[in-house]
Amino acid sequence: MFSMGPWQLLIILAIILLLFGGRGRIPQLMKDMGTGINAFRKGLKDEDKGKDDEAKTETLEAKDEAPAARSSESDTDKTA
Repeated sequence: MFSMGPWQLLIILAIILLLFGGRGRIPQLMKDMGTGINAFRKGLKDEDKGKDDEAKTETLEAKDEAPAARSSESDTDKTA
């Protein structure tokens, strides 16, 4: 009716060893996983902040260049 092969037994033993074998394995695994998630979130925030800073810099540069371009165009119109 219900027979288990050697692979099924190995999988069950591995799960039992993972859960109960060794002192504090699961808390350590969860701590490492939480640390990884926090680092990932921080990386996303830093990346977004960097993109925002680049966009602001490009906008400021475009604003600084625009008056200079207009003044040079108006100078050529006056001379013509």
